[in-house]
Amino acid sequence: MPGSLVNILVGAVLLLGTISATAFAAPAPQSAPPIVELTLGTSTEGRPITALKIGGGARKFVLVGDTHGGPEANTFELVTQLAEYFRTHPAEVPDGLRLYIIPTLNPDGLALGTRFNARGVDLNRNMNTNIDSCAENDWRNDVQGAYGVESTTGGPFAESEPESRLIRDFLLDAAGVIFFHSNGGDVFPAFCEHAPSIALAQAYAAATGYTYDRYWQKYMITGGMHDWAGALGIAAITPELSSGDQPEFTQNLAGVQAILQQADALLPIPTDHQEHGFTIPALIWRFWQAHGGAAHFGLPLAPAQSEAGITRQFFERAALEIHPDQADTPWLVQPAPLGRQWLGTPDPPAPEQPGARFFPETGHSMREAFLAEWEQRDGLLLLGFPLNEEENVRAADGIVRPLQVFERGVLAYYAEDNSVRLEPLGWAMLVRAQLQQSTATQQIR
Repeated sequence: MPGSLVNILVGAVLLLGTISATAFAAPAPQSAPPIVELTLGTSTEGRPITALKIGGGARKFVLVGDTHGGPEANTFELVTQLAEYFRTHPAEVPDGLRLYIIPTLNPDGLALGTRFNARGVDLNRNMNTNIDSCAENDWRNDVQGAYGVESTTGGPFAESEPESRLIRDFLLDAAGVIFFHSNGGDVFPAFCEHAPSIALAQAYAAATGYTYDRYWQKYMITGGMHDWAGALGIAAITPELSSGDQPEFTQNLAGVQAILQQADALLPIPTDHQEHGFTIPALIWRFWQAHGGAAHFGLPLAPAQSEAGITRQFFERAALEIHPDQADTPWLVQPAPLGRQWLGTPDPPAPEQPGARFFPETGHSMREAFLAEWEQRDGLLLLGFPLNEEENVRAADGIVRPLQVFERGVLAYYAEDNSVRLEPLGWAMLVRAQLQQSTATQQIR
């Protein structure tokens, strides 16, 4: 691609990123859906990742361009053109739907002219695809690529990159998503026999003239975004533009318009799930599943309850909450601050320790196994900051173990298998809450 075109595209990224959460008056009738520019977060090097939001309905549909940076800059150009089209034609977004258009998920790769992000990771090989029932597409560091090339670009662990975590969190409440790539001239759905993804891919192929393929034919994609999304029930497809440098706007506009016209049939609203005899609300289930499910949080212990607009459900090792006011942020679903509640008053700040990571927010440090777990588990989201120093105390199984308390949970180290696990704080706090209810049956002996 000529350098001048890359410079123009990079400039457009930076221009988009200067506007955050600002409402725009659409050049359409008053009944047209609202239009909002959002900054979703930043890349590894701090470049903004932005979205255009049109509409306010319950059904969320997302278009994502330029996951592969400079070599697929034509997908950035395409999605930028789609954003401009729907900005001026917002009435084409049907009632009950909200459309999000993300021109680039990889602004660093776009600016640097590379397929990877700034840390050399292929973002479309970095997702946790181990949560579906197909082993072939599971995340791994060693990945296959074009022309038979194999490389260690899947990342040090699944969802290690800020861009991967951003799209993971943003799509939590999505009904459907399209990830644009180039250049294969086809469109394919999530790999693991996900019927809504298959239907979406077939409809898109019929409208665009791209070849429908049941899966990417050239090599196995591991850690792919479409497969991750399909595993959570999101209708997810990947159109591969025919050209490596043209946006093919007319074809893809026709495809998006066809999906919008069949949104009720092709974009399934997230549904509740049954686990261990309890109904888990759709968004809590997706968060639970995406972050380790029963192996990490344990099983549900009680039905979900709603109070003051927040829905909460207790699991063995956590309580998960839906915060509707945090829509379109990583905090839409979040673990409740059970660690703070359990500890009461945080320990006084402690001096920084050699070889440990110090958190000035609370004045405490993490090291070794607890630090590795915190970093790999997206610790700020799932655990919050440490509230004390690691210490040897009696764990829930009755054995004295190294423990550390965080805002949203307690970690324990199991030397017998070198593992770190959450303590059953959800169970303990649920029992405490039930005993404190005035309606609890008291037994006197």
